[in-house]
Amino acid sequence: MNLSELIPNGREILFACIGTDRSTGDCVGPLTGTWLEEKGYTVIGTLDNPLHAVNLGERMSLAKQMYPQHFIVAIDACLGKLESIGNIIIEDGPLFPGKAVKKDLPAVGDISIKAIVNIGGYQEYTVLQNTRLNVSWKLAQEITRLCEMTMKQLVSN
Repeated sequence: MNLSELIPNGREILFACIGTDRSTGDCVGPLTGTWLEEKGYTVIGTLDNPLHAVNLGERMSLAKQMYPQHFIVAIDACLGKLESIGNIIIEDGPLFPGKAVKKDLPAVGDISIKAIVNIGGYQEYTVLQNTRLNVSWKLAQEITRLCEMTMKQLVSN
């Protein structure tokens, strides 16, 4: 799915980058958020100030008060099938963080971007902790490029 087709023209964008810097498999969101923030975009969730399971509800409530008209693009890492590792999934609709590790967290975003960092189905916490940083780093770089390219395309239209 094409990201630019899912974002309404003329809407301000808030990137909600979910994850933690304490897990190599779950740092895609904070890495992406850090790089997007450095480029001047509105972001919640960076390496300095991650958006994670413990603070997700409170920080998203605050973000909706601060940015009530913003269209929210949620970004997170996820687990998948072996042959899907390295893929990026763009979906029209919210992201459900913590699903792989059986957490009941609030849905986030108007649209979602998920990076498949490793294989799911067994010992998800351990798998996330043992994911190669290189996989997360490259996926975060690609998502950052995709978001930046999309934002430039929307501005030029």
